[in-house]
Amino acid sequence: MLPHSALRPGRGGAARGGRCVGARHAAAARAMSFRRALALAACGLAGGSVLFSAVAVSKQPARGDAEPRPGGSAAAPPAPAAPQGLLLLPPAASCPPGPGWIERPAGSGGFWDSNWDRREPLALINLKKKNEETGEEELSSRLEHCRARATRHIFLIRHSQYNLDGRADKDRTLTPLGREQAELTGHRLASLGLKFNQIIHSSMTRATETTEIISKYLPGVKKISTDLLREGAPIEPDPPVSHWKPEAVQYYEDGARIEAAFRNFIHRADVKQEEDSYEIFVCHANVIRYIVCRALQFPPEGWLRMSLNNGSITHLVIRPNGRVALRTLGDTGFMPPDKITRT
Repeated sequence: MLPHSALRPGRGGAARGGRCVGARHAAAARAMSFRRALALAACGLAGGSVLFSAVAVSKQPARGDAEPRPGGSAAAPPAPAAPQGLLLLPPAASCPPGPGWIERPAGSGGFWDSNWDRREPLALINLKKKNEETGEEELSSRLEHCRARATRHIFLIRHSQYNLDGRADKDRTLTPLGREQAELTGHRLASLGLKFNQIIHSSMTRATETTEIISKYLPGVKKISTDLLREGAPIEPDPPVSHWKPEAVQYYEDGARIEAAFRNFIHRADVKQEEDSYEIFVCHANVIRYIVCRALQFPPEGWLRMSLNNGSITHLVIRPNGRVALRTLGDTGFMPPDKITRT
């Protein structure tokens, strides 16, 4: 005798087809929910807090198969359900925007703060001000008066090797090797053939002595000393390190000063500047690394992840539109290997 299903192929085939369709929909729903879970997990990481929870839950009864209806058609697939063993939190309002330095999909925007130096033309004009005669905003002409035209080239030089045994700053003078390093750095800067505008240096002894040696190779370039560029603890590093732990008050005091140095010296050219400028800043490793992070809009807490040799050259470029590029970081390729130190 033939099986019962063979006697009624229409209903049996519809039931089996309904179960296949339901199984496919259920699999798709599980995959969709899993992708949603991954998105929530990424959202939680980007926001700095855990917004996704994966915990063991009781096994839910299977609801994925579609039962055949009397008419021979399969029921509509069920609503997507979370994979067994995963408990999802609501995704909508609880996910805060991630920090600006977190990578986002192309075209999503929000990567770069164009007004980072508070010199973006739109931020410098009063949009509410009207032309007295026509009553219309002369936005384009006013923007042109606020737009920078020149590029600034910033050369950040770390001081040369110095005497670590000195108690006071005046005793921390350059070592003989440190003086050789400064000579090599000065020669390298002169060989670039650039018309340097000025040398701004930290007032600390090791930076001042490095500047004096470098300036011999750049005659006629004015020198300016400042306390803003003195060495210090800019911000607590992340991840933390065990070999260097200054007091919290040092971060509070030094951090404000080094941030002031960044705001004072690192910005796009003044609107009155017509030609590109080439400026040298002789200072310290902590200051340079913090400035690089801030200028590139990287997390400033990551400054200690970089390392700079004595006498090294770091080259930042600031375009008229406010875009910043890092040409070189801690370059000492012009020094013989036996002259390179990092103390």
